Amino acid sequence: MGCMFYLRINCAADEDPEVDFTQIRRPAADEDREVNFRQLRRYSLHELQVATDTFSHKNILGRGGFGTVYKGRLADGTLVAVKRLKAEKTQGEELQFQTEVGLITMAVHRNLLRLRGFCMTQTERLLVYPYMANGSVASCLRDRTEAQPPLDWEKRKRIALGSARGLAYLHDHCDPKIIHRDVKAANILLDEEFEAVVGDFGLAKLMDYKDTHVTTAVRGTMGHIAPEYLSTGKSSEKTDVFGYGVMLLELVTGKTAFHLALLANNDDVLLFDWVKGLLKDRRLEAFVDPDLKGYYIDEEVEQLIQVALLCTQGSPGKRLKMSEVVQMLGGDGLAERWEAWQKEEMFDQDFNPIQHASTNWIMDSSSQIPPDVLSGPR
Repeated sequence: MGCMFYLRINCAADEDPEVDFTQIRRPAADEDREVNFRQLRRYSLHELQVATDTFSHKNILGRGGFGTVYKGRLADGTLVAVKRLKAEKTQGEELQFQTEVGLITMAVHRNLLRLRGFCMTQTERLLVYPYMANGSVASCLRDRTEAQPPLDWEKRKRIALGSARGLAYLHDHCDPKIIHRDVKAANILLDEEFEAVVGDFGLAKLMDYKDTHVTTAVRGTMGHIAPEYLSTGKSSEKTDVFGYGVMLLELVTGKTAFHLALLANNDDVLLFDWVKGLLKDRRLEAFVDPDLKGYYIDEEVEQLIQVALLCTQGSPGKRLKMSEVVQMLGGDGLAERWEAWQKEEMFDQDFNPIQHASTNWIMDSSSQIPPDVLSGPR
């Protein structure tokens, strides 16, 4: 975005069902021009209590580091997902919360989860999203019922590309830039057409008002945390790229990051090396999700694995940008980048500690982080 926007916020009482975020003002020369952006609804607590049967346990869709998600049905019959954020007190209070929510609503893209509205009282902070009929990538890969068919290869390719497009939008087209910090299969949601929709992309920002690039509490999921984020607390768009690369490996294999690590945990053999070895020997049958029953194209599997390995390098500077991922998934530039990386690897067989860290994350990246800080499936 070439121009920063200002939000004009009407702070309403808790009983007022709506807050108007439609008036977005341009600064300076365009001060007198107002743009009608969109309407974000403010729900009453009572509305959402009724919709979720008072946050009934039977309506829980998932739990995570930021809160619990409930399935709800509004008075007009619309199905929604209500995220009940943790009750921890934050700096900035209601105005700051509303401002951040307003900024998140400006990230409008087909592959990003749209925020319908919110509710905030002295004791509750709730976010209301559209209900995703097909759940998450994680649930489709590992928690599907017998009656539910597995994700076929075409759907998996679309998910890889769609989620990449959503993340690229957050990194390159939002001002200020939005860094997800918890990219994983459980946070890639699927709509009625199995289109990938990146969820929870604004919650790290909401939960850490005063943070910019450094956070005192590392937020993320074991097996998906980039090594530099774990060791320094510094997150960047390359932190998201790392998580995306791990998600690609899960998408291809159907397994969790932990399961993959156990397969590779043979003395000094780490996941990164194990995957490279299978790729080099073209032993894809040992790696591809058996639910696909052989219905996939070898060259396309190899391409996804190559992208995943380029995304999970230990040095953030060597990882791809999400915009590059989008291009490579479209067939542009991957072969050249992969060849260049292989040549570089030949001159660096010792794998210095920074590079090697890209494989240690699976088993060790979260061992020192309290469980309540880590984010689980949503």
